[in-house]
Amino acid sequence: MRRSVGRYRKQPIEPGEDPVIGCIFVRDSVFFADGSTVDPPPGFAPNVVQGKTYDLADPAAADYFGLALHRLLGGEVDLDLREPWHRPGPIYGDPRLVPQRLGQKSFKAVVLGAYGRRCAITGNKLQPVLQAAHIRPLPAGGEHRIDNGMLLRSDVHILFDQGYLGVDPRYRLMVSPRLRSEFGNGDQFYAKVGSVIAIPERRGDRPKAEFLEWHLESVFKAA
Repeated sequence: MRRSVGRYRKQPIEPGEDPVIGCIFVRDSVFFADGSTVDPPPGFAPNVVQGKTYDLADPAAADYFGLALHRLLGGEVDLDLREPWHRPGPIYGDPRLVPQRLGQKSFKAVVLGAYGRRCAITGNKLQPVLQAAHIRPLPAGGEHRIDNGMLLRSDVHILFDQGYLGVDPRYRLMVSPRLRSEFGNGDQFYAKVGSVIAIPERRGDRPKAEFLEWHLESVFKAA
């Protein structure tokens, strides 16, 4: 079973790894009357499991799916599938008031300085993509304080906030096994597992163990 799953996901399952096995649900199904079914799309093989794609610039594919939309919607569809997709109409909805987060610019300024303007995990120093990340986020009771922050590249920040990356109280990088099992990716981070991240020179500026432990217990996807 494990070998079969590894073959389908094109990524061998490592010893001791317990990947999440998902499934695909079909929703909003439409059933046609007997005798009004359609043939499979052109080039659709009987042994296709998933991942078959079609280029709608191909006339054969465009004609097939144009007819399918016509039958599905029960009327003419003013849609040229050979042209790039676009959504006409208004771009913006009604204006609404959004509370402004206070102190974020000051927080980023002190975190930038403490980390030498480099991502703590990758070492990247391109300032436009560097962000001051909260270890314990503000909505969860965190504060704008330097020992609750790390300087991270924008994509690393997202992975940290979503629990795919973590840092233990000894400042060692942790990577969730779900980064590989869910996305089949993340080699650049797995290569750094257990390595110590870059931390500020001043001890008082370094991430506080209390906040790192909170993140590991409340956010990090350990399994």
